[in-house]
Amino acid sequence: MDRERVGRRIKAFRKLKGYTQAELAQELNLPIITLGKLERGQTEPSEERLDQIARHLQIPRQELINSSNGEKED
Repeated sequence: MDRERVGRRIKAFRKLKGYTQAELAQELNLPIITLGKLERGQTEPSEERLDQIARHLQIPRQELINSSNGEKED
């Protein structure tokens, strides 16, 4: 798993869904610093964390892992 790409996709989907970093971190019951590290690719999310993020963003988990030609990064 490319943690930097996954992090960019988490950030892109978070913004697309209208969440601030603080709002999503609160929804996930996660320290904001941890979400920031995930988004910057400084830490690799566990399978459980990916599932949790995908559920809250209402997207299939694979959307966070698989890139597409039109990948939105910011």
